Amino acid sequence: MRRADVPVPAPAGTPDVADDGRGGGGGGDDLRRMARGGGLNIVGAAFSQGSLFVIMLVLALTTSGADVGRYSMCYALLTILTLVALGGVRATLTRFVAMRLADADPGAVRGTVRLGMAVAVGGGLAVSGALALCSGWVAGVLQEPGLRDGILLVALAVGAATVQGAALAATQGWRSQRAFTLIGQVLDPGLRVVLTALALWLGHGLMGALWALVISTWTAGLLAVVVLVRRMRQVEPARPTYTPRPMASFAVVSWGSTLATTGLVWTDTLILGHLTSAEDVGTYTVATRLVGLAIFVLNPINSAFVPSVARLHHLGDRDGVDLAYGAANRWIIRLSVPAFILLLVFPAELLGLFGGGYAAAAAVTVVLAVGQLANAAAGPCGSVLNMTGLVRISLVDNVAALVLNVVLNLVLVPRFGVLGAAVAWTASLLLVNATKWLQVRRILGIRARGTGTVATLVAAAPAALVAVLLGLAVDGTTATLLLAAPAVVVVYLSVLLLRGLEADDRALLAGLLRRRKGRAAGVAPS
Repeated sequence: MRRADVPVPAPAGTPDVADDGRGGGGGGDDLRRMARGGGLNIVGAAFSQGSLFVIMLVLALTTSGADVGRYSMCYALLTILTLVALGGVRATLTRFVAMRLADADPGAVRGTVRLGMAVAVGGGLAVSGALALCSGWVAGVLQEPGLRDGILLVALAVGAATVQGAALAATQGWRSQRAFTLIGQVLDPGLRVVLTALALWLGHGLMGALWALVISTWTAGLLAVVVLVRRMRQVEPARPTYTPRPMASFAVVSWGSTLATTGLVWTDTLILGHLTSAEDVGTYTVATRLVGLAIFVLNPINSAFVPSVARLHHLGDRDGVDLAYGAANRWIIRLSVPAFILLLVFPAELLGLFGGGYAAAAAVTVVLAVGQLANAAAGPCGSVLNMTGLVRISLVDNVAALVLNVVLNLVLVPRFGVLGAAVAWTASLLLVNATKWLQVRRILGIRARGTGTVATLVAAAPAALVAVLLGLAVDGTTATLLLAAPAVVVVYLSVLLLRGLEADDRALLAGLLRRRKGRAAGVAPS
């Protein structure tokens, strides 16, 4: 194990680094920051996922299923190629900035940010140029020769998305989620929705929607750089010091791991585009968007969790890691349960919102929901492996899952179409999450403390029963959903509240309600 990956206890008398880098709390401070940052991130992620849902809904209602599929393929390309361009810089910046702040080393903070951003800019330019040159070939592989202009727009957006991702990841090293949420999850998708709706209203169709993607990405990217520059002005003046070897070592492995994870999410879309029609891709995308809404809390809570676990592990606080891991796991599954109940009981009704042509994907939605439910139950086990230095193990896990997903897609899609893609994806998710959960326990000896699994199941059971009874008693898509959705949420939350919430849960709710209870304890807001 490299020295950079070994937990280093803080020197005697060294204060914990708070959001402004001038001192703070400790393990409890990290949990409070996670709760407030997680609450802010959840609001942002709800907006982000809702925005993408609205874009797909508007495209489905105003264009063809084929155009929904083409937009999805372009979006998949942008997501995957942005990660290729980042080269692992995103996780590296968050981890190393958090560590250097914990060490109270302003020179190392400056060097880390400069080196990371330089790599991101170079990677973004290289990938954008390569995609532009190969746009015709890529369109041919996707069996959509007319999509070349759309792919050129994706090339234009990749550079901005790369810079945005790196800059916002660096700000998260301060254990602050504000810039990440407000720019990456509110401004970018919000502006995209407005511009997409305007473009479709003006009759510009698919290309107008893709231009909206380009404009929103560039706007958010420039603002992310401005925010990072303002952050760096708060760092004590010092000569930058660089640690390229440990950063590069972590970045390369993290890059492969993250790329494999993202490939697991988007490969089925691209394989469907190659083996089936754009209409099938559109149907599959609508189902995945619904399931994505159920698990939208995973990424925001994970983003709040990552800098805290990196810092706690770096300082040798094993109990703090266990508590943070348990709290993140609890929040993810508890906040996801009502949506999963609705997905499993009312898949056809939910798909009916997109129009009659999509209701046939009910079985696909159920299969995808099972995979994401396992993903939620496992919690942020992959982030634990990454932030404790075991990125190589995480890389092997993710690559194995990606290979399995590709093989299963190639075997199942020609025979079963979109349902085969859903089965392949779910099987891969089940395997990789079970493997990582066991590795965190066996290799690191980390146990998620305070997951509250029993209380969650006790609250979920009556909520699911209410959903089933309403499904049997009420006819009509709209009427069923209007009654079932609030009923499930009310029953579920009522049982949880009667059992009593943990202190961390109350802090998370305070973050969701934008309350400032942390100020009373002398904790800077995140």
